[in-house]
Amino acid sequence: MAFSWPSALRLAVGAALLTAAGVALFTLPVEKILKDFLVWIKENLGAWGPLVLALAYIPLTVLAVPASILTLGGGYLFGLPVGFVADSIGATIGATAAFLLGRTRLEGRMFSPNAKITPSFKQ
Repeated sequence: MAFSWPSALRLAVGAALLTAAGVALFTLPVEKILKDFLVWIKENLGAWGPLVLALAYIPLTVLAVPASILTLGGGYLFGLPVGFVADSIGATIGATAAFLLGRTRLEGRMFSPNAKITPSFKQ
């Protein structure tokens, strides 16, 4: 493979983003941020709270952030039926978005052209 500046730049940017995500994962107080977010939803949004909870759940699912705090908090704040429905809708839309993103935008980046992939997966 020949060296090219655009590919080196892409590799450097990817490495920098991966490093920044790793540092953020281990240094940011994610649990406290999510708890504060739940308190904000409960105190300020009222009936719109379950919708905002479901919308907040989508990027967390796509980015594979552990969202157990939101799941338990949604059930606690809005009751089991409403919290369950809000969490389920958000998680389902997030999982669908992650699948579609991986299937369309990231497919060429995830597998090398020489990798042996089963024919049923490649269809």
